[in-house]
Amino acid sequence: MKTAIVIGATGLVGAELVNQLLNSSDFSKVKIFIRKSTNKTHTKLEEYIVDFENIENWKENLTGDTLFSCIGTTLKTAGSKEKQFNIDYNYPLHTIQTAMSQGVNQIVLVSSMGAKAGSYNFYLDMKGKLEEAIKALHPQSLLIFRPSILDGNRIEKRPAEYQAIKMMRFLGKLPFLKKYAPTKIEELANKMIYNALQEKQSIKIYESIEI
Repeated sequence: MKTAIVIGATGLVGAELVNQLLNSSDFSKVKIFIRKSTNKTHTKLEEYIVDFENIENWKENLTGDTLFSCIGTTLKTAGSKEKQFNIDYNYPLHTIQTAMSQGVNQIVLVSSMGAKAGSYNFYLDMKGKLEEAIKALHPQSLLIFRPSILDGNRIEKRPAEYQAIKMMRFLGKLPFLKKYAPTKIEELANKMIYNALQEKQSIKIYESIEI
């Protein structure tokens, strides 16, 4: 039986992932590190309210088998590129570094389709840089998932994104545009858990079409 660590547990992917981990017979404990309580109760759940700016204050709790990183925000929510970079890059990288120093040897990262360090697109460049920075830490097992636009029920309503998902659902039915089909969060979370249980010593990247 394994212990899972989840950062970004209150987001669209993270919340679904936590639910599936709690229902998984392969994990006996699920630790989530968040800034505000989820008010969720479960015999397998351990909730830690933390300040990601001060990891030293809670690093002793970053112990387990697999760390799932689902942290991500939008430029609009963050307020600036600097703040978004801090949340999307610094928080997961520093948490992963600390968890690895505590003996965690498997990292599962939610990145983005098109992620590439050096991209002219700020978001894709940031995600690509995070991938490369984590690779440089040489974890025993690193699984990187690059989903397309995420398809799921958001608490926060985003009309423009909803319209984009509708369009991509249609375009994704075309064979040559299949990789752009929206990624359903249930399928993404399921693949993250399944592959984490299969892969032991490797670095693997899963593109949207494989999810």
